[in-house]
Amino acid sequence: MAAPQSDSAEYLAKKQRLRKVLTLYGRKPTLEALLDANTAVQRLHLADSNRGGGIIAEILEHAKRRGVEVRYHSREQLARISRNSKQDQGVACDIDCPNYLELTQWLNASSGTERQHLMALDGVTNPQNLGMIIRSVAASPLHGVIVPQRGCAELSPLVVKASAGALFKAPLCRVERLLPALRQLQQHGFALAMLSSHRATPLPQWRPPAKVVYVMGNESDGVSAEIAELCQERLMIPMANGVESLNVAVAAALVAFSGSA
Repeated sequence: MAAPQSDSAEYLAKKQRLRKVLTLYGRKPTLEALLDANTAVQRLHLADSNRGGGIIAEILEHAKRRGVEVRYHSREQLARISRNSKQDQGVACDIDCPNYLELTQWLNASSGTERQHLMALDGVTNPQNLGMIIRSVAASPLHGVIVPQRGCAELSPLVVKASAGALFKAPLCRVERLLPALRQLQQHGFALAMLSSHRATPLPQWRPPAKVVYVMGNESDGVSAEIAELCQERLMIPMANGVESLNVAVAAALVAFSGSA
């Protein structure tokens, strides 16, 4: 499998400039991405220590069939690209996510748009919950979901699986930290609304403003105190039969479809 080595540092710097590329790692997730004609795979990365045959041969076959660029790296270089040396299995791929933007790009793109309903995630650490929330947002009237790099689950193959591929299609905004991003959104006229069980407006009675961000909190602790202080609105999902709470992914789906009515 001889091929020229790529400079991983140069590659990472270039990727940082592209902004709309998501790197997926692992043999089975990469193969599934290549098999899905609706997923735009830009580049395949392989460790030059991989043995030929088996699923590696299958991955290469489908990459060739689709005309995907293949790059070979040392194991150390590939680990820097995947950022998960323990689980990448010597395979990664770059996927084009056309709706994957940074906050400034998003605000510029939506400038002049009167109605903007977004969801922001504060400490959602379970990959399955994250994937299901992204899928719900992608299917709902919401205009996008904000996922911070710090404090939330990483966009891993587990998230891709839970989203059933919606991660590649969802209007996704990545920020480093949620608190500064929410402050910036407030400066652009967005109201912040969080779920709460105390002195809150029932969701069916809520009449959202033109610009609003729904903040969903951690699976166990809810919205963090510093972000709760920013939120002007408190919303509640009416519960029956003594049930106290819902899974965050279920609650997010209800907000995504009901809160934008």
